[in-house]
Amino acid sequence: MIRFTWLQFRVQAGVALAALFAFAAVLMVTGPHLASLYNASRITGCRGGSCVNAASGFLSRVDATSPYTLMYTLGIGLILAAPVITGIFWGAPLIARELETGTCRLAWTQGITRTRWLVVKLALTGLAAMAVTEALSLMYTWWADPIARAIGHGGTISSIQFTGPFGLVAFATHGIAPLGYAAFAFTLGTATGALIRRTVPAMAVTLAIFAAVQVAVPLWVRPHLLPPDQTVVSGPSFFQAASMSVGTLTATTVPGQPEAWILSSGPINAAGQPVTTAPAACLGPPPATGKGAPANLGACMASRGIREAITYQPLSRYWPFQRIETGIFLALALALAGCCFWRLGRRRT
Repeated sequence: MIRFTWLQFRVQAGVALAALFAFAAVLMVTGPHLASLYNASRITGCRGGSCVNAASGFLSRVDATSPYTLMYTLGIGLILAAPVITGIFWGAPLIARELETGTCRLAWTQGITRTRWLVVKLALTGLAAMAVTEALSLMYTWWADPIARAIGHGGTISSIQFTGPFGLVAFATHGIAPLGYAAFAFTLGTATGALIRRTVPAMAVTLAIFAAVQVAVPLWVRPHLLPPDQTVVSGPSFFQAASMSVGTLTATTVPGQPEAWILSSGPINAAGQPVTTAPAACLGPPPATGKGAPANLGACMASRGIREAITYQPLSRYWPFQRIETGIFLALALALAGCCFWRLGRRRT
């Protein structure tokens, strides 16, 4: 049964291996030069403001080398697409095509039980889908590590929008999360094919459901996986360092918590009540010029007891979040696999 399943799967496996080798070859050719640019930028061992300057200089050189920024974006797109591709083209036809053509009956009449038939198919193809997706993620993480470290030191680059490890794209393409996504997408396609029994409709339904889940989980599920921390920050230095404007009184950083995931933030007054706008006195004309807002808006707000309440997840919880979310998707994958066994067990043909 294993040999027969492999013969059916060999074309997809060959295409996946070819894509992996091509991707690895491109990364191996360009990765050392990218690392040498990072080492030459003197980011390693830097301190204070020199780190920001060195990181920005490195990212400027990366930005000037257009293939690197293009590869950075394409790599992310490839990792995000890999689970749904395997779910659509590997999972959905796995059972649906066998039921459409009736070839499953041949195996069941050769002394192979339906359970064994399905176990071999799910295990061989599903593990391959997970391995391909995670291999892409690991190779890409190695290649893009200099860029991620430079951004972590405060560097910015116009062609790359990086919102920290908890960002929607970064979280989904790094760590062990791609394993869970691949397992879920593959079993979703398989279960959909077993229920619908038609390959093309199963592929469309798989795409729609997976896309909906990938939007819903980071927006409404992930923020509640662990209880967040809360802090209240005050003082003119914070308001100035957070780059707050009169119209946007939300925090972009958490003091002492670099790369924290800010869930919500907003100013409060001395009584702890939310403040929607800066005090009118802080928006009046400064005595020196007679125009515009006071020279130090942060100092003015702090003097009136305005503070910033921030709800956030610290960077130290990145891997717990990765493990919990991966576990959720693996549990969903097992449930969908159980649905496949239940569906086949009810079928007479």
